[in-house]
Amino acid sequence: MEGTAPRDAATTDGSVVADLHVHTTVSDGTLEIEDVPAVAAEAGLDWVAVTDHDRIHPGIDAPVVERAGVRLIRGIELRVDAGFERLDLLGYGVEPTPELEAEVDRLQTDRQERGAKILDRVEAHTGVDLDLEPRPGLGRPHIARAIDDSEAPYDYAGAFAELIGDDGPCFVPREVTPLDRGVELLRESCAVVGLAHPFRYGDTAAALEVARELDAVERWYPYGRRVDVDAVERVAEEADLLLTGGTDAHERDLGVTGLTAEAFAPVRERLPEP
Repeated sequence: MEGTAPRDAATTDGSVVADLHVHTTVSDGTLEIEDVPAVAAEAGLDWVAVTDHDRIHPGIDAPVVERAGVRLIRGIELRVDAGFERLDLLGYGVEPTPELEAEVDRLQTDRQERGAKILDRVEAHTGVDLDLEPRPGLGRPHIARAIDDSEAPYDYAGAFAELIGDDGPCFVPREVTPLDRGVELLRESCAVVGLAHPFRYGDTAAALEVARELDAVERWYPYGRRVDVDAVERVAEEADLLLTGGTDAHERDLGVTGLTAEAFAPVRERLPEP
């Protein structure tokens, strides 16, 4: 068993060079793409994968680019329906196909429509105008921040706990991509496809079985609790998977966890040159 918060044992020496799980303002992050290189450099990072939810960042014009001495990997975090549960897949080094672009467009339309429904429910439930317009990339974190900033009697955590969480009165489910279709789309367009944060799912064992059919699995992740990373490493060894990792940053906290140069080397071999 190993704890992973705030920094796990592989990163306490400060030698993290790659954070392969970062979000920006085009999904539910607060970091502008223009600020990523400086924030990454401040954290001592050489590599950052921008993995926005169901979206490929339009500000990264190649699978790998170099900005101010930091290499940005064009990625995506795609939610898929595995039948037993919804999982998140991470694609790295994206060279989007027309099929992937069409699926992303479909998902963003659904996100915008879903966001509008959640906003309507929250405003009706609280009687407060959130002053937030539905847009592509809108997610529940945006709405939770708007609730926190409003006169409604909920902070960010309370907004999820009391209003917009999966069991909340203002929750609206969204469409996601079927697992097989998602894997197919990412395999056709990405240099590496992996499973994100296996211990965030209700059935970790089943999620790791899905990972066996991919290229990689996320090993380093700030869960904030003790997790059995030996299980991840065992599956990775048995299925010949790459080990990835990252902060899942939604703000400026890059490099909280990630890969050392040694750990990143096998992943780097699969990525194109910038």
